[in-house]
Amino acid sequence: MTDYGHDLLFGAFITPAAQQARQVVDLAVTADQAGLDLVSFQDHPYQASFLDTSTLLAFAAARTERVHLNANVTSLPLRPPAVLARAAASLDILSGGRFELGIGAGAFWDGIAAMGGRRLGAAQGVTALREGIEIIREIWDTTAPGEVSYDGQYYSVKGARRGPRPAHDIPVWVGAYKPKMLALTGAVADGWLPSIEYLPRGVDSIPELNARIDGAAHDAGRDPAAVRRLMNFMNVQLSSAPRGLLNGPPAAWVDQIVDLALGHGISAFIIGGDDPSITERFGAEIAPAVREVVARERTAGAVARPPRAQEPRGGVGGPER
Repeated sequence: MTDYGHDLLFGAFITPAAQQARQVVDLAVTADQAGLDLVSFQDHPYQASFLDTSTLLAFAAARTERVHLNANVTSLPLRPPAVLARAAASLDILSGGRFELGIGAGAFWDGIAAMGGRRLGAAQGVTALREGIEIIREIWDTTAPGEVSYDGQYYSVKGARRGPRPAHDIPVWVGAYKPKMLALTGAVADGWLPSIEYLPRGVDSIPELNARIDGAAHDAGRDPAAVRRLMNFMNVQLSSAPRGLLNGPPAAWVDQIVDLALGHGISAFIIGGDDPSITERFGAEIAPAVREVVARERTAGAVARPPRAQEPRGGVGGPER
């Protein structure tokens, strides 16, 4: 049983379809009004039928009031890290601290190359992503002296000014599936953001993948609980009888999500499907019920456990991202 102790987040993964632009934004507003915590959009700039994700995030932020927003996940090869850092900080400031950074090493390399991006191999992409994250955090760190200079293998900046400082400490959530990306996630990221449909054995894969992240975190001198575990669920359905993971009545959803939270350490649940009625019920009915059960079980577990000096606490796409 694994529970990293994070607060629970619930969100919507909305398809950024250009031909249904009004419905896309309306669904983001629905998620906000339903009490969800996150609205996210995939980032595939080479996909001509999609809205540009960075523009959509800004527009959706202006139309919503409390929900946080993120790309799921940003394609770093087409978003230079220093520019991405300033864009992220700007949106965070404008939205009142409601932007979170999901980021990936890149996928669909033919599309990336067609848009002028650099084609990288898997190992190269991991190195480039690590460099990009370091540059992004340096740009955000306005308390450090001097300008930002970084000479990496794939990215470099030479005397870049720091700032603007984000309105809150933006977490960096990495989309990862393969061993090197999972190791990077454990070593430097604030969160792991995969999709359940891409895990080789679905839920049964989570313990092994968590262990890889935990091991990398230990090797880097970090508490594994510093890495939030998020999950996308794209194939969801509300139905009268249980038919699988997040396919059944609300009570079955609650039981399954509670198991994922307390048994597998997942603390953010982001659903696709673009269905306003499911989005509303997820926020208004299912999420509160899950929070109630998890809070009760955590309290009971804390009472049952013997005292410890300190409990570990946490902070706030496609394959090989």
